[in-house]
Amino acid sequence: MSIDVYLNFNGNCREAAEFYAEVFGTERPQIMTFGETPPDPNFTLPEEAKDLVMHTRLKIEGSNVMFSDVFPGMPFSQGSNISLSVVSKDLDSIKNYFHKLQEGGTVGMELQETFWSKCYGNLKDKFGIDWQFNYDDGEVYK
Repeated sequence: MSIDVYLNFNGNCREAAEFYAEVFGTERPQIMTFGETPPDPNFTLPEEAKDLVMHTRLKIEGSNVMFSDVFPGMPFSQGSNISLSVVSKDLDSIKNYFHKLQEGGTVGMELQETFWSKCYGNLKDKFGIDWQFNYDDGEVYK
């Protein structure tokens, strides 16, 4: 299990990730855009979202640092655009941590299956810290 840093950007994620890759001498980031996600018949992806970064990750000095642009229309506040991401192969631990941290907090997305994970969810705890939870079965999550 790991707890990773997740940084959000307001349309300039690709530039930031490429900059940090150069600074820290890592491989160029593999970027997935919102436009590359599987289509959802219940949701039409806005044109302005298609080229925005949905997810990328850099390995910096042994730590995962993940990046994403915020989806158009979602709130963005520079300086508080960071969350902690619990990534584990232990589904029971993910569920346990999620349920404990949601007490007094606000759930953004209940734990559920997504196209990248069998179990993903996010919340803001009672202290205002944003958390993401991601089950890593070694197959889908990259």
